[in-house]
Amino acid sequence: MSDPRAPRLNLTAGLASVTVAATLVIVKLWALGETGALSVAASLADSAMDLMVSLGAMAAIIYAAKPADEDHAFGHTSAEDLAALGQSLFILISAAVIGWAAVVRLLNPTDQSLTREGAGMAVMALSVVLTLGLVLWQGRVARRTGSKVVAADRLHYLGDLLPNIGAIVSLWASRAFGLASIDAIVALAAAGMLAIGAVRIGKAAFDALMDRRADPVILAGIGEIAAGWPGVRGYHDLKTRTAGSRIFVNIHIELDGEQSLREAHDIGAALRRAILTAYPQTDVIIHKDVAERRPR
Repeated sequence: MSDPRAPRLNLTAGLASVTVAATLVIVKLWALGETGALSVAASLADSAMDLMVSLGAMAAIIYAAKPADEDHAFGHTSAEDLAALGQSLFILISAAVIGWAAVVRLLNPTDQSLTREGAGMAVMALSVVLTLGLVLWQGRVARRTGSKVVAADRLHYLGDLLPNIGAIVSLWASRAFGLASIDAIVALAAAGMLAIGAVRIGKAAFDALMDRRADPVILAGIGEIAAGWPGVRGYHDLKTRTAGSRIFVNIHIELDGEQSLREAHDIGAALRRAILTAYPQTDVIIHKDVAERRPR
């Protein structure tokens, strides 16, 4: 059974994500103005992207929770994929701008002066602390509710820790040793990470919009449950498609044609509950067919 508090817990995780991201954008804007560090700019762009992703995730949590209606018989979860596809394009553009700026600074070593590195390091340290706190809360919520949106948002924030720590290192190296070029190198590496993440997010969203099948591991697990269920003599035409955080499952099971309609219904209903228990993110439709008689 799903936790009845899951929608509220998911919403608290979404609100926490938006609050942290907005706070980090504000303090990093200040830090960028104080230091002029490209590594801080890269981290700022990442936080701005986080804010967009978090807003999209919270909207998806609210919108995807709406029940199916006459116009959307399979629910509203595809909105998550549309939002993710748009976000991935924004991330790619941000990564390209940061990467270009880093290359320009590396090719012009005279234009690498950083200022007030201490203030920048303090802001980035605050970013690490806030991000760690958010990740811990999101992990707890994801374990309780099984929300793929919250889990994905948590994974993204885990990936943000490296650029933040890299910005601290580059600012420290600039102040301690005058190695301002490290700032551009860290920014270039952060841009690469942003681009890789954008491609991954975009591909996953595109696959879902194109009705790509579920993970083969999930397919195998559903098949194993169906094959071993009491009263089921076999199954076929197991088909799945993904939409946002939901997986839609269609499966045909083969039953004894001599049993009553009530008995066949009970077998199918029990099997559906078992699949939903094992994979709470699924929406399951079971078709009942008469099994072929085996020769004696």
